[in-house]
Amino acid sequence: MRKLTFIFFVFFLFSQSCLFSFQSEKWLSPSGIAVGVSYRTLQPGEVIALKIEKQQGIEAAKVIFLGKEYRMGKDSQGLKLMAFIGLDLSLQPGEYPIKIFLEDKNGLWQMFERKIVISPKQFPLIKLWVEQKYVTPPPEVRQRIKREAEILKTIYSMFSSQWWSDGAFIMPVSGRITAQFGERRVYNNQPRSSHSGLDIAASAGTPVRASNSGQVVLAAELYFSGKTVIINHGLGVFTIYCHFSKIRVKRGQQVRKGETIGEVGATGRVTGPHLHWGVKIFGSRVDPSALLSFR
Repeated sequence: MRKLTFIFFVFFLFSQSCLFSFQSEKWLSPSGIAVGVSYRTLQPGEVIALKIEKQQGIEAAKVIFLGKEYRMGKDSQGLKLMAFIGLDLSLQPGEYPIKIFLEDKNGLWQMFERKIVISPKQFPLIKLWVEQKYVTPPPEVRQRIKREAEILKTIYSMFSSQWWSDGAFIMPVSGRITAQFGERRVYNNQPRSSHSGLDIAASAGTPVRASNSGQVVLAAELYFSGKTVIINHGLGVFTIYCHFSKIRVKRGQQVRKGETIGEVGATGRVTGPHLHWGVKIFGSRVDPSALLSFR
C-alpha cells in the first residue's frame, strides 16, 4: 500500500510538471523560413512567443490572430524579430488560425497560416468581502472610474517596436500566492469580473521590483487598483503592479529589471496588504506566471 501511494505521488508530481511544460517548435513558410514558436500550454490566459532569426533574410514580419495585428519587433540585441500573442482569459476552446506575413529584402511579402487548438481551462469561484463603495461605487466617483478606464485603454493600445526587456521575467516580490489568475470573483455576494492577475501576500512596505526592464507609462492612484504602476516592455507587453502604499517611480522613467518601483500596501479594493501583479498583451489578459517561462 505504501509503495502504491509513493507511485501515485510521483505520478501526480510528474503530471503537474507536464501540464505546464515549456513547448518549442518551428513553423516553416513555403520558402523555408523558420519561425520559432514557444508556449507553456495552449489555454486561456497563456502566452505564445514567435521569433525569427534575422539572418534568414526577413526584413519585417507581422502576425494576425483573432483580428489583431501583432507587428514583430527587434529583440534587445537586434538579432531577432519577435512577437508575443496573448490568449485572453475569456478565449473559448476551439481551433484558431494564425497568419504570418514575411517581407524579404526585395520588399516582397509571403503569407502562410497555421492553426492552433485551444483547450478548455476551469477557474474557481471565490467569494470576497470588501468595502461596499468598491462594489457599488457612489455617484460622485463614477465619472472618475470612467475616465481612468479610458486612460488604461489608451495605455494598452500603445505599441513600441523595440523590446526593452532583459532576459527572463522575474517575480516582483517574494510571498505566498493568495489569489490565482482567472478566479471568478464574487464581491459582497455580487458577481464581478474574473481576477486578471496574481495576488502575492507580503507585509506592508515590502519593496516591489520591476519584473523586467521597460518604461513606466503610469504611476498614479486609481479608484479600484489603488496606487498603481504600469511598465511598457515593448511589443505590446505591459506589466501591472497594484495596491502600493508608496510609488517609487515616475511616468516616463526607464527602469531596469529588479529595480524597486514601489512598496506593498492595501490601497484600492483589497482585503489586506498584498501586491496584485498583472500582464496585458495587446489588451489581452494573461497569467503573469506564463512570462516566467520565456528566456
